[in-house]
Amino acid sequence: MSIFEKLFGGENSKQMPDVFWNYLEDIAELEAIKIESFEKPVAIFKHSITCGISKMAWNQFQKNYNISKDQMSLYYLDLLARRSISNEIASRFGVVHQSPQLIVIKDGKAIYHSSHENINATDLERFI
Repeated sequence: MSIFEKLFGGENSKQMPDVFWNYLEDIAELEAIKIESFEKPVAIFKHSITCGISKMAWNQFQKNYNISKDQMSLYYLDLLARRSISNEIASRFGVVHQSPQLIVIKDGKAIYHSSHENINATDLERFI
C-alpha cells in the first residue's frame, strides 16, 4: 500500500467500516433525523474521503467512540457524493459547513458541533 493510500485510503475507504453507522443519502432523511432526535441524540459525521485531516479525524473518532446505538444514532455523510445534504444541514440546523465536522442534534436542534482536530468521540457522552 502506498503512502497516499495510507493517508487518504484506497478503494476500500469508500465503504463504511462499521455497522453502527447509518448512511445519510437523501435530504428527506433530515426530517426523520430531526424527529428521531426527540427520542435520543443523533450525531452526524461529515467526512471527505480525499482529505487527510478528515481521514485522521474519522479514524480517531471511530477508535474512541463507545456509545450504544440505543443511546445515540450515528449518521455518516460523504461530502463528495452528497454536498447538497451538507448545505441543507447548515441551513436547517444553523451550523456553518466545515469538513470534517461532527454535529449533534437533540430535540430537533443542533446542540453541539466541532470540526477538524477538535472532533472527539468522548465529547458525545455528555449528550446521552
